[in-house]
Amino acid sequence: MEPLDRPIVIIGAGGIVKDAHLPAYAKAGFRVAGICDLDPAKAQALASAFGIERVYSGIEEAAQAAPPNAVFDIAVPASAVAGVLEHMPDGRGILIQKPMGETMEQARAIRALCRSKRLIAAVNFQLRFSPAVAAARRLIEVGRIGDLVDIEVRVNVHTPWQLWTFLEQSPRVEILYHSVHYIDLIRSFCGDPASVYAKTLRHPPRAETRLDPHQHDSRLR
Repeated sequence: MEPLDRPIVIIGAGGIVKDAHLPAYAKAGFRVAGICDLDPAKAQALASAFGIERVYSGIEEAAQAAPPNAVFDIAVPASAVAGVLEHMPDGRGILIQKPMGETMEQARAIRALCRSKRLIAAVNFQLRFSPAVAAARRLIEVGRIGDLVDIEVRVNVHTPWQLWTFLEQSPRVEILYHSVHYIDLIRSFCGDPASVYAKTLRHPPRAETRLDPHQHDSRLR
C-alpha cells in the first residue's frame, strides 16, 4: 500500500533527527518536504544526506512555505516548544519531541497553544508502541499472564548526555528526557495515576558536592 501523501516538515536538525527520525521516515517511505534549524549548516547537511527537498531559513518560512497538508515534526529542546508552536499554522498536525515542556507551567502553555490553534498534536512517546511491548500487551489481553497487578521497569544504561549541549542548563534531566518513556509505558497499561513520587540522585563520580538526599525529590499531584 502506498504511504499517505502527508509530507513532513522538521523543525530542528539535532542528533535525534539525524539518528532516529530521518532514518525511520526513509524506511517508512514518508516524504520529508523541508527542514530548518538555528544552525543552517546542520539543516543543510541533513538535507543533503537524506534527500530533503528544501532547507528553510527559519521557523517563520517553514510555517508559511510548508505544503498545506504537511505534518510538523518539532524536535527542539522542551523549553523552546511553546515558542515554536506560536508560529505553527492553525489546524495542522504536529509531532512534539518529548518531554512536554520542562515544567508544569510550560506543559500547560503548550496545551493552551494546541487548543487555541486547533492543532492535532502528539508528544513523541514511542515505547508504548514498541514490538516487545505490543507482544506483552497481547499476552495480557488473551489471558496468558493473568491479572496485571504490578509493573517494574529496570534499566541500567549509560546515556552520553554531553551530546546534547542544551541539557547542561537543564535543572532536571533523567526523568524529563529519558525515564518519562517508562512513566508513559506504565500509564499505557494502568491509566493515569492519582499521584507520583520520584527521587533522583547524581551518580557519585558526577557529583561535585555531597547533596542532601531530599534535594531532588519531586512530587506531582
